[in-house]
Amino acid sequence: MAGAREGSRLAKGLARGPLTQRTSTPCVRRFASTQAEKPASQPDALAELDPSSSFSSPAPDSAAIEAFKNTERKTWRENKLPGNRYQYHPPKYYRGPLHPVQMPKSSDPIARDFVPGPFNFPRLKHTYDSTIAPDLLTLTYKHVPPGTPPSTSQKGLLREWDGSSPYHKNRPRRGPRGGGSSRLGLLERDLDWTNLPEIKAVSIHAFTPNATENKEYLTVARAAIQAISGQFPRVTKVKNGVVQWHIRKGDKTGVKTTLKGAAALEFVDKLVTIVLPKIKDWPGLKASTGDDSGNLALGLKPEWMSFFPELEFNYDVFPVKMVPGCDIFIQTTATSDRQGRLLLEALGFPFYGKLKH
Repeated sequence: MAGAREGSRLAKGLARGPLTQRTSTPCVRRFASTQAEKPASQPDALAELDPSSSFSSPAPDSAAIEAFKNTERKTWRENKLPGNRYQYHPPKYYRGPLHPVQMPKSSDPIARDFVPGPFNFPRLKHTYDSTIAPDLLTLTYKHVPPGTPPSTSQKGLLREWDGSSPYHKNRPRRGPRGGGSSRLGLLERDLDWTNLPEIKAVSIHAFTPNATENKEYLTVARAAIQAISGQFPRVTKVKNGVVQWHIRKGDKTGVKTTLKGAAALEFVDKLVTIVLPKIKDWPGLKASTGDDSGNLALGLKPEWMSFFPELEFNYDVFPVKMVPGCDIFIQTTATSDRQGRLLLEALGFPFYGKLKH
């Protein structure tokens, strides 16, 4: 077959004109029919390979194959990686600065609380660092002339032991009067460059008591909260039953999600610049809101949910009567509601009414 193809090629060449003499074969063929026609003087194609190459190494003989099969294989325990006792595991609890084993920083990938990122720089964070933080530091500045003696105020200080017993020596100070510190709340700290209030997290909660009769209310609420937050919310259950609302303890009647970091800042920025300005009859946040620890809250009615851009462009997809309102809890690092209000006012939230304190 190869000879017939070569002959037809020569015939076509003669018809077109004289052929140029070729000193080598037109192409290298590895068919069985062309190996016989290959001149004996042409060197082998594998002769130029490196002698140490695997292409030129001989195949293993039968004795080597049998020896490999008869080799005693290692057990799975010998091939296994070292056990957990030889691997480093960060401690689960922080046991103080003097403990020999310290927890790695949260920026370390082996830390238990490691979160990758940040992957973006929110606009609100840039505004806070460049404008809001310097303004807060200027507004709350308290000038202390050099040489002023330290204040003798006992605000925020724990009580000392009276020393009437030898067991009082080197003991930690006693807590404030009136019970545990959780009852009294946080003590307000003066603002300085080390403790300026910031937004720590934003929690979004939607309550749908009709979900006990129709589960579609819960599905719509979860879809709406997921759309405006960007996170899949978890379902909340009723802790105490209410007879008037026909709900019992353990019923699934709400959804909740918590945003942290850049996601929380972007949600607050969207709330201030897009959603709240569209509400014509919204007076602002109540000045009495807060939990005495710098965390403030506000609520949105069901008809205001359509102002979110994630719901506005396809609001017809959601059943209008099933879309719930939501409660938004803004958690800050402030130590009092006064400092929390100061931060939110700088971010653009208006307040109305009488202040709580």
